[in-house]
Amino acid sequence: MSIEVANESGVEIDEAGIVALAGHVLGEMGINPLAELSILVVDEAAMTVLHEQWMGEPGPTDVLAFPMDELRPNPGGGARKEPDASADPALLGDVVLCPQVAAKQAAEAGHSAREELEMLCTHGILHLLGYDHAEPEEHAEMFGLQGELLESWREVRQER
Repeated sequence: MSIEVANESGVEIDEAGIVALAGHVLGEMGINPLAELSILVVDEAAMTVLHEQWMGEPGPTDVLAFPMDELRPNPGGGARKEPDASADPALLGDVVLCPQVAAKQAAEAGHSAREELEMLCTHGILHLLGYDHAEPEEHAEMFGLQGELLESWREVRQER
């Protein structure tokens, strides 16, 4: 997988860790290993501009997702699938993270900023893959899957 991180936030983050997490999530979701993903890390001012421009909502937000290519699901259905090397690779799109907003939310939630960024990155990737949480059923599916992916990531991370 080609996963690029551009940190324009002025905040030091574990870029290699974000790349590893994104690779794990995409692998667990059965995305073609040749797929491309861009992760942009911005400050609150830049996130405010994006949030207002694209979502019509004031102020900064924690994560935005901008999908690029329409994905073709792997045969077999289900949320988690084995990677299908025969499926066309895709330019998945961009996940935009704001570590300043993430740090505030992490403090409120009682966990680390790293854990918050991991959750937000996973959340953004799921949006790129077509998941949403507008309806109760969608919310349950997306957040359930997000929890499973983060749990499996923590297990992988501990083994390193």
